[in-house]
Amino acid sequence: MKTLHKTLALVALATSSAAFAADFDTLDVNGDGAISKSEASVSETLMSQFKELDTDGNGELSKQEYSKA
Repeated sequence: MKTLHKTLALVALATSSAAFAADFDTLDVNGDGAISKSEASVSETLMSQFKELDTDGNGELSKQEYSKA
């Protein structure tokens, strides 16, 4: 039972916003200064917030937009 609780806790952490707090430069795989939807797709949590974070609606997250995550 304890193992189940630990596993559930790890799953919850992995999908939390704290877990996707990856470095902007790490997520910006192609180094163009923005995180595309494709690059953001590595994080379900980031993808769920992408539209809200993309305040200028250009389909990418700038460093400034990402910092609000």
